[in-house]
Amino acid sequence: MAGLETTSAWLWLAIVVSGVYHGVSPGMGWPLAVAAGLMDKSPRALLSALWPLSAGHLLAMLAVLLPFAMLLTLVRFEHQIQAGASLLVIAFGVVRLLYPRHPRVLARIRPTQLALWSFVVAIAHGAGLMLVPIYLGLCQGAGLDQEHEAVAILSNANLGMAIIVSIVHSIAMLAAGGCSAWLVYRYLGLQYVSRSWFNLDTIWALSLIMVGAIALAIGLADWY
Repeated sequence: MAGLETTSAWLWLAIVVSGVYHGVSPGMGWPLAVAAGLMDKSPRALLSALWPLSAGHLLAMLAVLLPFAMLLTLVRFEHQIQAGASLLVIAFGVVRLLYPRHPRVLARIRPTQLALWSFVVAIAHGAGLMLVPIYLGLCQGAGLDQEHEAVAILSNANLGMAIIVSIVHSIAMLAAGGCSAWLVYRYLGLQYVSRSWFNLDTIWALSLIMVGAIALAIGLADWY
């Protein structure tokens, strides 16, 4: 029991850390909030821009996690689902590493549609996929994969876990992105970002591959 609680604590920590990681990354949109604040010369405009960016990110997390929550009702294929999810994360990371360009659809989204922009960016970057192995580990650690449970109860439990994971992750993302935006807006300025901020695309892709590989290794160890 103590081992499961420790594992769950580390998984929740991973969800928060990934949220902070996504929030700090300028690719998730906080520079748009800074730009909104500078254009209106008001910190309220900055804060107002953060909410749709966070809402879009949250919806993207749910869009990715909820299908896996439904798949987990097929408990007899639990290990196959975990292995398939891990391989999917690794494959997406490799694709992002080889083809780091942003999808063209982003250029067609107006700057005022921040929630839609954030949703598409999070999907395109695989932000939700990064959470899938962690989410599956939490479901297993919480005992939500027991075959004797009724399918309806199991489905509701998995859906609830997916929602909680998405919310916790998005709150961490909002906090980190908001702090980054405020520091740049209030003290550093956009010139600091253009001069000193490093490109996270390669690190992002490698982190996807790493998360998928770790999850696959753990899943195979539990399987055998």
